Amino acid sequence: MTDTGFDPRRLKALERAGFNRIAHRYAESAELRRAVNQALLTAARLQPGLSVLDLASGPGLLAHAAQEALGPAGEVFASDIAEQMLVAARNTRPHAPPPAARAAMHYVAADAEHLSLRDHCVDRVLAGLALFMLPHPERGLAEMHRVLRPGGVLALSVWGAREDVPLIHCAQDCIARLLPPPRQARPSVFRFGDPRQLEHSLQQAGFRQIALQRIDFDCHFSHARDYWQAFLDLAGGAAESLSRLPEATQDRLRDEVAHELSRFRQSSDKAGYLVPATAWIAHAVA
Repeated sequence: MTDTGFDPRRLKALERAGFNRIAHRYAESAELRRAVNQALLTAARLQPGLSVLDLASGPGLLAHAAQEALGPAGEVFASDIAEQMLVAARNTRPHAPPPAARAAMHYVAADAEHLSLRDHCVDRVLAGLALFMLPHPERGLAEMHRVLRPGGVLALSVWGAREDVPLIHCAQDCIARLLPPPRQARPSVFRFGDPRQLEHSLQQAGFRQIALQRIDFDCHFSHARDYWQAFLDLAGGAAESLSRLPEATQDRLRDEVAHELSRFRQSSDKAGYLVPATAWIAHAVA
């Protein structure tokens, strides 16, 4: 019998394995998230000399941007449960400013629900497209609130409602049609797509002065296979599970995705596919 029960430990282990697997590729899809990342950084209101924690930092896209914004008097902690993501972060800065011109950077392998940082030690927490991945997001938010100094700012992003994010649900729909339910139940990546739920969760964690911003954007793909690869590069634990499938099944999935994506094909004068997505940006004060 398939076990579809929710097991937080198994979920975290799968996510860690998945993101370790895709660590060397994850930054390649950074362009897809440019609008979301920029809006999150704007919401964070970074200033020289601040200390910043970037949760689920991945290859350090937000952490490195913060490092440059904070200047040499600042400090950045890049934290991720997947240690290979942090290795990738260390190795993806060929054009970084000299050390004297940027904040100190610390790479920390850690579980976002159980941070090793002391109370009230950072001025900003960044969490890009991460909250929905946590088995217990309320614990993650409580930890974010705990490490922030009074008056410190949390800036995070989450995916919008399912119907507003074909960038994700096109692939998910194909997987659901061709494969049985996963053995390990997974929280929905759209669990905070209703801004009311996001606001309520932030309030329950003790945050105030909450402001939400909707970001709508489009992602261009020259070929359907590029879309599928981009999905895998974002999928973490799901990518790990899909990698274990027989090659014939993976081929069927690629074919199904190409068919599903056809409704987003550009007109004849514009090659490829234009796939929409929506995210929400939250700014909140501890």
